[in-house]
This record gives sequence, structure tokens and C-alpha cells, in this order.
Amino acid sequence: MSLSWLLETDSKSLRSMNGSRRNSGSSLVSSSSASSNLSHLEEDTWILWGRIVNEWEEVRKKKEKQLKDLVRKGVPHHFRAIVWQLLCNAQNMPIKDQYSELLKMTSPCEKLIRRDIARTYPEHEFFKEKDSLGQEVLFNVMKAYSLVDREVGYCQGSAFIVGLLLMQMPEEEAFCVFVKLMQDYRLRELFKPSMAELGLCMYQFEYMIQEQLPELHMHFQAQSFHTSMYASSWFLTIFLTSFPLPVATRIFDIFMCEGLEIVFRVGLAILQMNQTELIQLDMEGMLQHFQRVIPHQLDSGPDKVIQAAYQVKYNAKKMKKLEKDYTTIKTKEMEEQVEIKRLRTENRLLKQRIDTLEKKGAPRYSEESVLQLERELVQARLKEAESQCALKEMQDKILDMEKRNTSLPDDTNVARLQEELIGVKLREAEALTGLKELRQQVRDLEEHWQRHLARTAGRWKDSPRKNTLSELQDELMSVRLREAEAQAELRETRQRMLEMETQNQIHSNQLRRAEQESRCLQECVQTLTLQNKDLNGQLQEIKRRQAEIECKSKEEVMAVRLREADNIAAMAELQQQISELEIQKEEGKVQGQLNHTDSSQYIRDLKDQIADLKHEICCLKGQKGLANQPTFDGIHIVNHYAGDDGSYQSSDEDGVKVPTLRGSQQRSGGRIRLQPNLGDTDSEDEEEDDEALRLSVPQSGSHKSTTV
Repeated sequence: MSLSWLLETDSKSLRSMNGSRRNSGSSLVSSSSASSNLSHLEEDTWILWGRIVNEWEEVRKKKEKQLKDLVRKGVPHHFRAIVWQLLCNAQNMPIKDQYSELLKMTSPCEKLIRRDIARTYPEHEFFKEKDSLGQEVLFNVMKAYSLVDREVGYCQGSAFIVGLLLMQMPEEEAFCVFVKLMQDYRLRELFKPSMAELGLCMYQFEYMIQEQLPELHMHFQAQSFHTSMYASSWFLTIFLTSFPLPVATRIFDIFMCEGLEIVFRVGLAILQMNQTELIQLDMEGMLQHFQRVIPHQLDSGPDKVIQAAYQVKYNAKKMKKLEKDYTTIKTKEMEEQVEIKRLRTENRLLKQRIDTLEKKGAPRYSEESVLQLERELVQARLKEAESQCALKEMQDKILDMEKRNTSLPDDTNVARLQEELIGVKLREAEALTGLKELRQQVRDLEEHWQRHLARTAGRWKDSPRKNTLSELQDELMSVRLREAEAQAELRETRQRMLEMETQNQIHSNQLRRAEQESRCLQECVQTLTLQNKDLNGQLQEIKRRQAEIECKSKEEVMAVRLREADNIAAMAELQQQISELEIQKEEGKVQGQLNHTDSSQYIRDLKDQIADLKHEICCLKGQKGLANQPTFDGIHIVNHYAGDDGSYQSSDEDGVKVPTLRGSQQRSGGRIRLQPNLGDTDSEDEEEDDEALRLSVPQSGSHKSTTV
């Protein structure tokens, strides 16, 4: 039974079942027909899914579209455990062996997990009892994953997904499937503390609403009804907290096969089905509608909403473009936040300086301090120029890193480089902040310098006591300037240290990427080597088979030739046997004629004919002597055949067939020519004794003889 035939049978059975359901109320016969069709459908479905599981790799590669269609119709309950594992490639994972060891460890999230266990499927038989088996295995799986992925740890919505997995399979297998879902189905990014992926999903989903349901989108905007207020749980729990469990399980079947695309499709289908009601409600009414009305719309089953979901327009390329746009927007927002933070810090420092200057009053400066300030001003400007050069180099490095980032095709490397870029930009912002502080110090020194110039004219008129006080104040200012210089050097050192750390991190990342590329190349070399060995082995096997085939062909040719020679010899023998059998057949016919004829009468007739022939010979001899003709050596007797069969009729009334003479016999037209070798003697006795007449009877072209 082929898989394509099973697929065709399944679709025909489904159509038959639907037709029976539509007519189920008409008669008892239609009801029994529907039950029969349903049983046939279940049997065919079991056979089909069993065949798919046994031939999974071939089906996944060659019949992916048919497999998707079957999954959209629903995976049978008894096959869900194995099919879900096969769909996400969770079978034979190495982490499964670590599960028992993880349960022995302690997780920092255990209190949170214990608190939320009772809130997960509180009405389901498997989980509703406190400290039941269901709650215990759910706690074990969530605890094990929080130890494996400490960055995510535990998130409340993930417990519903794990609970659904535990309804289908043991806890070790459920743990492996959950790890695969977190890694390969974007769930890990959804459950991270920042929930950046959830924001991206909301952005993409809102764009789909704006494009396909513009009136509803405008109503949401007018009511300040944000997408996250109703759709965040759809993406975090794959509708497990929003829809009835059978409906959510069917959607989860498709999610295991096609990913988050089904969440976008079903979400938009739900909005399309309820657009008329939602437009008439305010924010609270819409919330109540999502919580109470929509779940009951799906009590009849998921087929309607799934069918509507695949009528929704979904463009994967457009979704990728929206993802890039969202990343750009978030990067700009982060840069703006960094700039705002920097400006706030600068503003705070300026306020502190203003307060300090107001408290100290206007100091007096000496000429030496002024010169010192001038030197410090020059040094500060030099440092500013150096900082500008360093900043430019750093910007060039950033541009270089961005170019490398664009040239790298791997998404993980791109994300890593983006994180490095953000870190570099943060360090750049800190450096700019330090640079602005230095500039502020330079401006302060310039202000002091101007004040000093304005007050220097009247300095020598003051008393010595005031001069001493001014010198002390100048020394104090010198100390403060040196302190500012030391702080500037310290900041410069820190900046250099940050640059060194950045370079170190960049070099480490480059080294790590080089190691990864080296490992990949080694794996490729090993793979190619193995393939080369396999191909060489296949080549040798092909050569060996070719040699065997050539030997067999030669042997078969020789055998054919021998059989042909045997057949030719056998045909010759058969032909000889046929000739002998024909001769025997003709002899048998003549012998039969002789046996069935009266022998005595036949002999008398023959004797009479011989006498007549001899008489004719004598007459002919006499005529020969009279005509002085040369001696003849034969007698020509002409008779006629009686029929088409060539039999010769004598003149006797009994119609006995007289055989023709054999010997020097010649046939011309319809006549028989007898040429006996006769001598010139007239003695009848000598002729009877010495010569015998041979009479032959023609039989269908064959000549047989007898002697009388």
C-alpha cells in the first residue's frame, strides 16, 4: 500500500464523512453510514500515520506538502508524542541523559515555580490536585530547564506549554521537546527578561492588522487598545490560555510543524471573525469580548478557525523586512536613551560646579598661576585633539565592524556583532561625556583667566596682608587645578583601559570566530574525506559488478551459441526423421494397396500387361527392321492419367492402378515414358529370366517402386 494511495484515501474518507455529517438528521441509514465512514476514516488514519512514522525521513523530504496537510487536519492523539518529537527533531537528544542529574540540583527559581504550579491548568484532572503526579512532573521539567538556561530561568507562560507536553508524553521526553521548542521555535527569545521577541511579534502583528483590517486598526488606535493587551498571551502560550484545550492542541500540532506563523494566521482570523462586534465596543468591552465571548465561539471545533487562518495573507519576506525595521527602531531608541542619560549626567555635573563656584566666591590668581593655567589650557587642548583623533579612530573601527557585520551571513554572528557595537557605542558615549567634562574645565579655567586679567591692575595697590591672602588663594587654586589635571589623567587612563578592553574583546571574538570557522572547515574536510572513501568504495564495487556482468555476458553468449549449434543439429536430425517418416508413410501406403488387392488377379493382370508390352516390342522391332532405322534402345508408351492425383488407369474395367516403370523414367507433360534396357534376342524365357520389369506408381510427387 503506497503512501500516495493512503493520502488519497484519507482525503476521500474525510469528504465522505463530512457529507454524512451534513445529512445525519435525515434518516437512520444516513446515521449508520456516517458511523461506518468515520470508522473507515479512523482506520485509514491509523494506517497512514503508522506508515509516516515508520518512513519519517523519506516522508519529510519527499512529501512535505502532504505531511503539512495531514498535520493541519490534526495528529491522532495516540501518535502525538512520537510525531511531535519527530517534527522538532527531539528524539535521542544528549541532554536527556542529564535530566536526572538536573533534578538533584537546586534552582533559584523553585519558589516561583511552586507558586505558579497551582495556576497551570487548574481545572484539568492531571494538574488540579495539590502535590499530584502532574504538578510534580511539571515542577521537575520547569526546574530542570531553569538550570539549563539560567538567562531565561523561569517564565510563567512556559508552564502551560510544558503542561500540554506532559499530557502527551513522559517528563524526560517532554523536557527534550521543550528544550527544542525554546531553541528552534523562537520561544527562548519570547521568554527572555527583556521580551524583545515579543515586542517584535506585536509590531509585526499590528502591521498585519493595519494592512488587512484598517477599520479595526483605527478603532484600536482611537480606544488606545494596544496589541499587547490581548495578543501577548497568544504568542507566549500558543493560545493554550485563550482557547479550549482541544482547539489549542490542534493549533499546537500546526505550530510544531510550521512555527509561529500559525499564531499570526489564527490571531488575524479571530479578529476578522469578530471585527463587526469589536468596532462597536470600547476598551473594557473589547477586553471582556476577548476573555469571554471568543473562547466559546470555538466550542464546536477548530476546523472553522483553521480554515479561515489559511485564507489570511501572510508574506514571509515582508515579515523579515518588518523584523529589520523593528531592530533599527529599537537601536535608535537605545541610542537616544544613552544620549538622554549622558545629557542628564552632564547637567548634574554642571549644576554641581555652579553650586561650588557660588559657594567659593571669586578667587584671585597670581601671574605664575595664570601661566600655569595657560600651560594647562594648552595641555587640555592637546588632550582634546588627541581625544578627537582617538574618537575618530574608534568611529572608523565601528564603521569597519559594521561593514564586517554586513558581510557576515550568519544570524548569530550578526547578533553578536550588534551587541559588540552597542557596547562600543556605550563606551564612546562615556568617552564623550569625559571629553565634555574636560571642555567644561577648560572653559572654567578661561573664565578664571579673564577674571584674573580684570583684577590684576589693582593688585599691587593692595596691602601686603591682602597680597599674602591672594597668594594662598592662588596656591589653593593651583592645588585644585592639579587635582583636576589628575582627574583628567585618570579619566584618560580609564578611557585607554576601556579601549584596550574593547580591543581585547574584539580580538577574542575574532579568535573565537576563526576557531569556529576552522572547526567547520575540519568538519567539511572530514565529511568530504568520508564521501571520497564512500565514492571510491562505490567505484570499486561498480567496477567489480561490471567485470562480473562482462563475464556473465560472455558466458551467456557462449551458451547461446552452443544452444544454437545444438538446435541446428537437432533440427537436422528432426528433418532426417521427417524424411524417413515420409518414406515409411509412402511405403506403408503402397504396401497397404498391395495387401488390400487380390494378389492372384493382380499378378495375372501384370502378366497380361507384360505380354502386351512384349508384343508391342516385337512389333516395334519389326518396324525398325523394315525402315532400316538404327536400333532403338527404349520403348515409348503413352497413357493418360485418370485424375489430378496423378494415378495411372489401365484399360481393364477393374480400374487397378498400374505403377509406372522405374529406372530410365522421364516425365513430360502428362505422360509416362518407359525405357527398359532390352536386348535384340527374341527369346521370351531369357527375357523373363534375365530382365525384370520395374513398375512404379506415382503418389503425390513421390516415386516408390516394386518388382514383379
